[in-house]
Amino acid sequence: MHRIALRRPEGCRWVVMVISACVVTLAAGCAAVPGKRDPHDPWERMNRATYRFNDALDRGVVKPVAKGYKKIVPHPIRTGIANVLDNAGYTTTIVNDLLQAKFKACASDTGRFLLNSTAGVAGIFDPASSAGLAKNDEDFGQTLGYWGVHPGPYLVLPLLGPATVRDTISMYPDSQTDLKSLPQDIWVDIGLFGLSRLGTRVELLSIDETLKNAYDPYAFVRNAYLQHREYEVRDGNVPEEPADEAPVDEENPQSPPTDNAASSGSATP
Repeated sequence: MHRIALRRPEGCRWVVMVISACVVTLAAGCAAVPGKRDPHDPWERMNRATYRFNDALDRGVVKPVAKGYKKIVPHPIRTGIANVLDNAGYTTTIVNDLLQAKFKACASDTGRFLLNSTAGVAGIFDPASSAGLAKNDEDFGQTLGYWGVHPGPYLVLPLLGPATVRDTISMYPDSQTDLKSLPQDIWVDIGLFGLSRLGTRVELLSIDETLKNAYDPYAFVRNAYLQHREYEVRDGNVPEEPADEAPVDEENPQSPPTDNAASSGSATP
C-alpha cells in the first residue's frame, strides 16, 4: 500500500486472488505509454494510474494511521507484533528453501522457526538470532526466478504496490504456505493483512522524505523494486554492468572516442 515498499507485496488469500486476477486481465489489453519507455514497464500508463490511487490512499489514510500507531503503541509491543507475524510467515521461506534445493538454509531456517515458536513464545521474541541462526527471506517468486523464469512486465497492484507478473502469480502459492492463512476466516484475514501492512508502513516512514525529493517518484519506486527483487533472486550475486559503456543513439550512431583522440587534448575536461 505504501508508495515505496521494496518488499514483495504480501496479502491474505482473498486480496491476492481478486487483485491479481483483475490486474493481470486488465494489463493484457492495456496500451503502453507512447514514446520512450522502460522495456520492463510496457503497461506504464495503467501502472501510473494505480500508483496515483495507492499514493492518494496512502496520504489520506494509511500514513496518518501509521503515524498514530507509532505514536500510541510502544516500540517493544510493535516489535513483538511484527515478530509474531513474521514468524507465522516463515514457513514460506522454509518451503521455498526446499524448492530451490538449499538444504543447508532449509535446516537453519527450520531450526530458527522452531526455536522462535517455542522459546520465543510464538515468535514474540527472537532467540534464534542470538543463537546465531541467520534470517533468510525466500518466496515462490524467488524460486521461479532461481529456476530461470523471467519476471515479466512490471506491475503496480492496487493496495499491494509494486510487483511483476511472476511475483503476482507467486502470491497465491505463498499464501498457501503462510500460517496466517490457517484461520480460514475472512475477517481474520483482513485483520492480519491490515496489521502486517501497517507495520510495514511504520518501518517506511523514515524514507518518505527521500521519495518526496525524487524527480519521478514512480520511476524511483519501480527501479528500486526491480533491482531489489533481482538482488533477492540472485542471493546478492548481481553482475555489475560495465561502467565504460556509453548508450548508443540508434538513429545517429557514433563510435566511442579512441585512445588517440582522447590523448590528443581535444576533449574538454
